[in-house]
Amino acid sequence: MEGNNLHSRSGAFLGQLINNKVYDAEGRYCATVVGDRVVYRTIDSAATAGVIEGTVVPASVTPNRSGTSLWGREPNFVD
Repeated sequence: MEGNNLHSRSGAFLGQLINNKVYDAEGRYCATVVGDRVVYRTIDSAATAGVIEGTVVPASVTPNRSGTSLWGREPNFVD
């Protein structure tokens, strides 16, 4: 994460974090941050934000974290 922008491990822009919710470049809800995980919650899917501009950042080399039980499902972000 760089500022409020959320990036994939390869550095691609995924969205912007606003009040623990991730919004894509068009301002549509993508996911909710729960602890250190990102999950899609249908109940939050009506949320919107304004148009967001994102940039690409260098790739991350940190390993994936172990799984945890969450309410919701992990979104399929393009990487």
